[in-house]
Amino acid sequence: MATRDLVHPRDAILRAIERIYRYRMTTTSGGNLSIRDDDGSTWITPARVDKGGLRREDIVHILPDGNADGPHPPSSEWPFHRAIYEARPDLRGIVHAHPVALVAFSVAGRVPETRALAQARRICGTVGYAPYALPGSIALGRNIAVAFADGPDCVVLENHGVVTAGPTIQRAFERFETLEFAAKTIIKASHLGEVRYLDEATIERKFAQSPDAPSFDPDQPSSVEKELRRQLCEFVGRAYRQRLMISTEGAFSARLDAETFLVTPHGRDRAELEPADLVLVRGGRVESGKVPSTSHRDHRAIYEAEADVRSIINAYPVNATAFSLTDVPLDARTIPESYLLLRDVGRDPSSSVTLRRPARLLPNDGVQVCGTSVLDAFDRLEVLESTAEALLNSRPLGPMLPMSDRAIADLNEAFGLD
Repeated sequence: MATRDLVHPRDAILRAIERIYRYRMTTTSGGNLSIRDDDGSTWITPARVDKGGLRREDIVHILPDGNADGPHPPSSEWPFHRAIYEARPDLRGIVHAHPVALVAFSVAGRVPETRALAQARRICGTVGYAPYALPGSIALGRNIAVAFADGPDCVVLENHGVVTAGPTIQRAFERFETLEFAAKTIIKASHLGEVRYLDEATIERKFAQSPDAPSFDPDQPSSVEKELRRQLCEFVGRAYRQRLMISTEGAFSARLDAETFLVTPHGRDRAELEPADLVLVRGGRVESGKVPSTSHRDHRAIYEAEADVRSIINAYPVNATAFSLTDVPLDARTIPESYLLLRDVGRDPSSSVTLRRPARLLPNDGVQVCGTSVLDAFDRLEVLESTAEALLNSRPLGPMLPMSDRAIADLNEAFGLD
């Protein structure tokens, strides 16, 4: 039985626009969002109202006969929203905005290749392109509608940003956020060297259906489990707010005992996780009625091999993920903190993280870190991204000068590293 959607269109639009504005993926005056309702009417953001201060009553209701109900006129881009809905009746939510990386592609007359990241390909598919026309014009609506009619759910607009759409506004937002992340990552990676892309067979293998793990009904949670659930959700939320992951990607887990750990669920918005959403995994069995992150088998193997590892994170911070799209090494010998927390950042796909080598790049799939606690693993994730950003920022200044062998030996001796 399908879950009933009880969120009013006004509130669904507000939730999406608040996230888009908060993370600087649009400006005060830029962008517009809409939802096509079951009765054929449309809810859309208003024209000339501050995107950082929208209220639910500002959202305009356009009735099936075309008349608008609300305190403001509808967005001037309403014609292309209408044209998309007419061309693609399967679409019920639309996001248009001007995030900087996708605008960069827009002004270069290019579209991002989503095969850079398997999840981007899965969420966004192939990206369409619409030629320029005057904003708000019938011609622009026609150009965009033609692009969507060919099948894409994401379309870059020449010199005008991007439009994404989906069966819900949430899905349209996920495509928008994921595509901007992919675009940023590709741009960053191109500063490092040749960008590696995945072939379709590799992407299909990554998402091939795995056999369902056996399930179990857990006992009532202990106070230790309750606290760990709260802590995991807190750090997942922090990682999202700090743009170390996006709503559609990333997995956090933490060990509860020798054979049990908690892990984030599959397919849930990372920004809105609650303690009850987390999945208990015990001896290869999963908590009844829940689907764990696809990374849970990898995490389980690490926990079984490394008794001292208490937490593992798979994440997608832009700068470190850019390194994962190339063959350029991420050298942590930048400052003492980076070396002490990261040591030698691995990139061998056959190796796993350990406390001796707690960070690795996953080819075209972000990064993985581990630690002795959730805080320890998260600290390493932050330092890994800061180190990657510093390395990228240093490239126009000249070759990297790593810390000397003597300095590394002194750190190893002073902190008991081997």
